[in-house]
Amino acid sequence: MWLHCAIVEEDDEQGQSKIHKPDKGTPQGGVISPLLANIYLHAMDSAFHDDTDGPYRAANARLVRYADDFVVMARWMGPRIVRWLEGKLEGELGLTINREKTHTVRMHVVGESLNFLGYTFRYDRDLRGGDWRYLNVFPSQKAEKRIREKIKAITQRSARPIWEAVDEVNALLKSWAQYFNYGYPRKVFGALNYYVLECFKGFLRKQSQRRSRPAPHGLRPPLNLSVSWQLPVHALGSIDCR
Repeated sequence: MWLHCAIVEEDDEQGQSKIHKPDKGTPQGGVISPLLANIYLHAMDSAFHDDTDGPYRAANARLVRYADDFVVMARWMGPRIVRWLEGKLEGELGLTINREKTHTVRMHVVGESLNFLGYTFRYDRDLRGGDWRYLNVFPSQKAEKRIREKIKAITQRSARPIWEAVDEVNALLKSWAQYFNYGYPRKVFGALNYYVLECFKGFLRKQSQRRSRPAPHGLRPPLNLSVSWQLPVHALGSIDCR
């Protein structure tokens, strides 16, 4: 039923909706799509490890997959592994590999990184000047951009009590911090905390009925609020980053 259900697409220019029934594939962005992908790609998971010519037995490769996104790790990503994946996915399962998002990353090369499930994986040099390198894991730029856009959208709606916006941003940051509390996210968390502060400063300026004026001699007058409230920066700031 999910595979045959109609898809509704809204036209932003004319404000009209278009309804069509796809003849193949799962509904993009649908809540059931990850589960359907896990069911259908189970055949690839089994063949990857069980086939005699599969990447696991032939090249001691490892597979990490989440729904329709996956990473294959091997000491040398040769054409044999690539041919096997293309034959299994496109030849037997009838899927189409996204060539724009699919590429080989040489993790031992300085400057190359892997983005997967919102994280960036990259080998960086020792921060203290040593010769060794460590695997740096932190939220990707795309994930950081998305959370900033969500925070901005919440704080731009200033025609409501500020505590409602604080609660909404806190809930958003709490779930985001729980997901990205792995690796070394301290730098990204700090930058996001500062961004939240700036967004709420703009929120208060929009609610103020008086236009701000520069203080004389470069001094800034103290901020005097009529209500007691707390900025939602502790959701990230209290995380014990490793």
